[in-house]
Amino acid sequence: MPLLKRTTQHAKPLRLPELAILAAALVLAGCTITPKLATQEEVRERVKSDTDRMYVNQAPISAPVSLEEAIARTLKYNLDYSLKKMESALALGLADYASYDTLPRLLATAGYRTRSNQSGGTSIGILDGVQSLRPSTSEERSHTLAGAEFSWNLLDFGVSYYRARQQSDQFLIAEERRRKVVQNMVQDVRAAYWRALGAQRLSAQTKDILDRAQLALARSREAETQRVISPVQALNYQRALLDAISFLNQRRQDLEFASHELAALMNVEPGVAFTVAETPEARLPAPPNDVRKLEEMALFQRPELREEDFKKRISADETRKQLLGMLPGISFDAGLQYDSNQLLSSNRWAQGGVRISWNLLQLVALPSLKATQQQQVRTDEARRMALSMAVMTQLRVGVERYRLAVEDFRLADTAAQVDKRMADYTRAAVTARLESELEAIRTQARAVLGSFQRANTYASAQIAFGRLYNTLGFDPLPDDFDGNDLPTLTERVRTHLKATEQDTLKMTSNLFGHAPSVSVRLVGVENPIMNVRMKAQISELLARNQVEVDASNGVPVTFTLSREAKDSLENASWSIVLADANGNVKGETRHASTLPANSRNTAYEATLVAAVTSRLPQLRHWLAELSQEAK
Repeated sequence: MPLLKRTTQHAKPLRLPELAILAAALVLAGCTITPKLATQEEVRERVKSDTDRMYVNQAPISAPVSLEEAIARTLKYNLDYSLKKMESALALGLADYASYDTLPRLLATAGYRTRSNQSGGTSIGILDGVQSLRPSTSEERSHTLAGAEFSWNLLDFGVSYYRARQQSDQFLIAEERRRKVVQNMVQDVRAAYWRALGAQRLSAQTKDILDRAQLALARSREAETQRVISPVQALNYQRALLDAISFLNQRRQDLEFASHELAALMNVEPGVAFTVAETPEARLPAPPNDVRKLEEMALFQRPELREEDFKKRISADETRKQLLGMLPGISFDAGLQYDSNQLLSSNRWAQGGVRISWNLLQLVALPSLKATQQQQVRTDEARRMALSMAVMTQLRVGVERYRLAVEDFRLADTAAQVDKRMADYTRAAVTARLESELEAIRTQARAVLGSFQRANTYASAQIAFGRLYNTLGFDPLPDDFDGNDLPTLTERVRTHLKATEQDTLKMTSNLFGHAPSVSVRLVGVENPIMNVRMKAQISELLARNQVEVDASNGVPVTFTLSREAKDSLENASWSIVLADANGNVKGETRHASTLPANSRNTAYEATLVAAVTSRLPQLRHWLAELSQEAK
């Protein structure tokens, strides 16, 4: 065997710029990052910025605040609700962004390559090891590269599709949580308002009677010292007065704290004084009798259970994603390439290919995936049933609490009237005797305490009523109020509360009896393809929620899209109108959303789904009324 002859090419020594770059890389690699605390100036700036932005763009309080205005201010200015709106908008944006993952990938690349010496080499014989060629190269030391490649993976498309569906359901979950925040806020405002009003009504009277009680205590002690009355009688008077003062202070503090709670709900700046408007006491509705019907309505409309429905769909799509990942992956590639290397015979070329890949070992996990899926379904069902039981229990407790609160108010009202008559009688019968005057003060203090007790029980009844209404899952107000100014929103709240007081718990639902079918009409969507697609989506959503759809003979339900551009945003609202066979409007509502300008069609689809979902209870109510009229 002849000896193998090799030619050795010595590497060039590193030049000064290259040594400098290497040294800089070593220095940077040795650097460490140390924690840095925020300075007092940075914290001070953050506090100032936050406090300055908490109360901007709020209408000043220039008159006593009514219950309707308090609710309107809470809906417009409460920071917790603003956060929920932002979370909902973020979920909508993420849903829109996730839909882009279903698109094919178009990868554009560009680069520059260089090296310190020539690339290349020789070849040797496999059998004899003899060098057959002198060293040669087909690549320049420096050249540029560019390319554009289109690729589409069928498996990635399927996974992205289910991920986009999951993100859409996450948006609907955020909407249900936002609904719950609105319901809780209105309930809290109702509770704080009536307590604050009770304290305000009795504040002047309480101050007067407390001053008189303190004076009576001093006179009683003086009379005890001078033996004007017996010590036992003086001590009994003092004890009775101290008990009355203690109860008055306790009741006054309980009710006066409510004004601070109301200010926090309305996001009123600390230090701003306001009073609540004098409002006649609303008639308390009679406690409901048909609790089973209310239970079914609560199970149908509560945001927590609606959220569980969406979580169930998310879990089902997650299982489909896992099953899809076990299938073979098919990818298609096609692209154009460019290389400035002059030693190539062709500097530009097109290339393409099809590839299939399948991880067969993943099939081993299929039984485990199916078992996990079944366990997830059982877990979801168990959690939903536990939550349903909690809702039913909460409703029954709410009905009983409201019934007891109404009874307590009736007793407190009767007792307050008796105390007032007794105080009036004692005041009229007072004589010059000291014990007579002390008795008059004591009975008047008891009368004020009875008034406090009455105001407190009335507020408790209003709270129990609001909690019962909230337990049913009804929206206290449609959510298309973002564009309303404060007076308009206040008037809308007043109209809603008036209707609530007149006919609150006489509720109907199409869960009881057969509701008429509907036919879907879409207005404001000019693209015919999107029009057909949205109609199909609405029909599917209604059918999934047990609302029959009959395009030929159903009751017309018209969905109209209105768009209004404002700066870089757009207000997109859907009006929903139900008309009978004669064209008479039986129900009308609106759902508004804020979108980025020039949003994709999927964003409007998401707002339409949100509108139908949030307005389903009203649509069912209208259909139930039509069913009753048909009878």
